[in-house]
Amino acid sequence: MNLLVPSATDDGGFHGPSLDEFFPPGFLFVGTPFEINRIMAIRILVTIVILVLFWLGTRKMTVVPRRGQSIVEMLLGFIRVNIAEDLLGKKDGTRFLPILTAMFIMILSMNFTGIVPGLNMAGTAVIGLPLLLALVAYVAFIYAGVKKHPGAFFKNALFPPGVPWPIYVVVTPIEFISTFILRPVTLALRLLMNMIAGHMLLVLCFSATSFFLFTAGGWYSLFSVGTFAFGLAFTVFELFVGVLQAYVFTLLTAVYIQLALAEEH
Repeated sequence: MNLLVPSATDDGGFHGPSLDEFFPPGFLFVGTPFEINRIMAIRILVTIVILVLFWLGTRKMTVVPRRGQSIVEMLLGFIRVNIAEDLLGKKDGTRFLPILTAMFIMILSMNFTGIVPGLNMAGTAVIGLPLLLALVAYVAFIYAGVKKHPGAFFKNALFPPGVPWPIYVVVTPIEFISTFILRPVTLALRLLMNMIAGHMLLVLCFSATSFFLFTAGGWYSLFSVGTFAFGLAFTVFELFVGVLQAYVFTLLTAVYIQLALAEEH
């Protein structure tokens, strides 16, 4: 399993991080559709950890919550109040709360693995998971619109009321691309690119620290202090980005659902 701090190359020079790190070789079921590599193993591990933590936090619910129950209730309360009910209202917020909750917790947990020693790779740093989550958001907002406005959702989305008919030649393709293509694509790419960029910065800082400290030697080892400090700063920043991206992804999903439920549809 690769670590976050790679060593210098065989020729004694320093080589920065590459995209090859996001395509590790498989080590289980190689050559089958169920092949498991390092990133898939991280995703499976995170899923198990989430299930165990929520089971531990909710198995003995009490009126006066203990620490584990309090943390779970705070997290669920934040999603319910600040995302679901704030954007969708109490009724629709309750309907879509399970999807929004699962989405937020999964993205948050997968993002954090990028700064966990020994894992050092966000589970959302490869396109598969962001694309799957974007597809869930896509299905959710289309389902919400069709359920609320059967027979009129697609018509009003592609042919906005009040627009002169000749203008639809321009408006309809734009609405189709922006609503039904760009929404899921931008959701997936925003999350993916942030996680890739964060990983590359961390690898660059800590690999440079390793190079200056153990390979370059001499006065060059002093540079390792600066690169290590930058690495720590970027680690804290990556923690913030991980929370922010989970919030933004879930919030935008709720916004798209809210737009699909809007009366003008």
